[in-house]
Amino acid sequence: MAASGPLTANSLTALAGELGALAPSCGPVRLVAVDGHAGSGKTTFAARLAAALGGAPVVHLDDLATHEELFGWTHRLREQVIAPLAAGREARHGVYDWTLRRFAGTAVVPPAPVVLVEGVGAGRRAVRPWLARVIWMELDAASARRRGELRDGPELADFWAGWARAESAHFAADPSRPYAATRVDGVTGRIAPCTVGEPSTTP
Repeated sequence: MAASGPLTANSLTALAGELGALAPSCGPVRLVAVDGHAGSGKTTFAARLAAALGGAPVVHLDDLATHEELFGWTHRLREQVIAPLAAGREARHGVYDWTLRRFAGTAVVPPAPVVLVEGVGAGRRAVRPWLARVIWMELDAASARRRGELRDGPELADFWAGWARAESAHFAADPSRPYAATRVDGVTGRIAPCTVGEPSTTP
């Protein structure tokens, strides 16, 4: 399994090798979810893991969610990303502009050996049949929110308040953490294997 010390190039390389050795889960692709609370470090970690994988594509769920459907993106992920990748084809999905409040771009996702999907709910029940691995960023909701609010500034305080309620309801109904075979400390970056099905203790 991947190294369990602080996040280093070696531990990322070990995890990348482990993921690449998994059986394909979505056609020829090993689809890997990077999940956790908003502000837990998912995007940063996914970027570093993608680099360790030799430039693996990353699907950002923020591109598929909208103001009206914070967690209602499953059908877009299935139709625009999972279905073409499962058929061994290049995927193209819309990119939501959070300022314009509409889809205003397109992202291309090739059927690479490993494709990462990062975002809150990436390891949700409706997506897991196509996932080779769920990676969970281990940082509690309150700490992650504080980090996110500091990053985004006071002008997004109202958005964060609404988001926190929606995220809490989502994970209460559809937790991802118990299904993660790899967990990453959101503070130290320590990568640790774990047992799928372990009870969730992080609020």
